[in-house]
Amino acid sequence: MGRLARTEGLTDVQREILATVREFVDKEIIPVATELEHRDEYPTRIVEGLKELGLFGLMIPEEYGGLGESLLTYALCVEEIARGWMSVSGIINTHFIVAYMLKQHGTQEQKDHFLPRMATGEVRGAFSMSEPGLGSDVSAITSKAVRDGDDYVLTGQKMWLTNGGSSTLVAVLCRTDEGHPEGTAPHRSMTTFLIEKEPGFGQVKPGLTIPGKIEKMGYKGVDTTELIMDGLRVPADRVLGGATGRGFYQMMDGVEVGRVNVAARGCGVAQRAFELGVSYAQQRHTFGKPIAQHQAIQFKLAEMGTKVEAAHAMMVNAARKKDSGQRNDLEAGMAKYLASEYCKEVVEDAFRIHGGYGFSKEYEIERLYREAPMLLIGEGTAEIQKMIIGRRLLEEYRIQG
Repeated sequence: MGRLARTEGLTDVQREILATVREFVDKEIIPVATELEHRDEYPTRIVEGLKELGLFGLMIPEEYGGLGESLLTYALCVEEIARGWMSVSGIINTHFIVAYMLKQHGTQEQKDHFLPRMATGEVRGAFSMSEPGLGSDVSAITSKAVRDGDDYVLTGQKMWLTNGGSSTLVAVLCRTDEGHPEGTAPHRSMTTFLIEKEPGFGQVKPGLTIPGKIEKMGYKGVDTTELIMDGLRVPADRVLGGATGRGFYQMMDGVEVGRVNVAARGCGVAQRAFELGVSYAQQRHTFGKPIAQHQAIQFKLAEMGTKVEAAHAMMVNAARKKDSGQRNDLEAGMAKYLASEYCKEVVEDAFRIHGGYGFSKEYEIERLYREAPMLLIGEGTAEIQKMIIGRRLLEEYRIQG
């Protein structure tokens, strides 16, 4: 491990966990990632290995069979995994957001029922806010849930579910108008439902269809899907937290944590791009010497290394703020924005250092070049982050009087 992206003040346990994850990434992920990615193949063996390491329960409390670790530990693990293959970090991150929402907002019965099996990876999570026509405008969702006796009947179409096919538990945001008078703000009439299903594609239970994988330019291997509900019946005791109207806040809490993890993914991909660039620059010769000795390449490496270091520091700060119990939407937004933008830039510079070979599927940088753009839009676009950051800064620096 090089000098960049070190984290000071870690405990012995945290260092041990990270060393174990890094070793797993170097031995089990990096050697096979590009081949699996080119085939768009789900990384079954890798996922089984992560289960054995206990990573599916990393932040789930010990009383439910998890490791009870902090968001910082989790984010640093995500950084390591994304360094190997970003798609694998997505499989874990989505599962983790659902577990986090259950831990923070679930009823005792819901926690007891789901968390122990989520900790082992037996139950695998996905969550769903977005719809085909709305992108980042979550308040405009049209999926509806209507009370019918002891059940709710859900109807609507959802988009961009990571783990949509492989998951067995999906947290879905729907509109519930019961008890909300005309004119109620849209975000106050949303509810999160916990939907249990079989893994796979097609009709996975009555009223619920997962049509198939969405073909993507990058972020392959992981299954990204739509979700169609047509008269899907969900028991009332599967409303997250037991009460309607709280779904928007529950989802935003999960996404806030998710943004730290997207930042961590950006850090991991940028680190790998830097490693590939600095290594290739010392092997490739032009004009009688390694290209690393040309000032133009040294300038690129200097910029890349600085960006890797800065993004990592912001990500760590955002995670530590959340762990301390403080509001961290400003820090999470900044970290996600900076890490994703810097990731794109570092990957492109590594691509340029590789020259024509960067365009070849034989070289790993080609895969990273297609993966980096997803981070610019995942968990809210760069523009959404800037809106959040700008509003929060105006709150903090409002002129008095």
